[in-house]
Amino acid sequence: MENFFVMIAAILALVLLIPFYRVYDGPTVFDRLLGSAAVGAKTITLVLLFGVIYDRVDMFVDIALGYAILNFVGAIAMAKYFKSTRRK
Repeated sequence: MENFFVMIAAILALVLLIPFYRVYDGPTVFDRLLGSAAVGAKTITLVLLFGVIYDRVDMFVDIALGYAILNFVGAIAMAKYFKSTRRK
């Protein structure tokens, strides 16, 4: 069963490259913002998969929650910044 979760984690790590491309080569700022939010969501899932693999879900849930809050606050801060600089 552990091999299954390792394979899922490897596939998810490869799928992370798609939103990374959107962040790197997004045509607009908002595409880059959405790409970074997608990277954050997939990273949270990857952290939780590591918790299942190492059989320490309780510790990794705390890390994932902290990262989720950081990702949310960062996305809101970037959106407000880009909104305010766009008007000028």
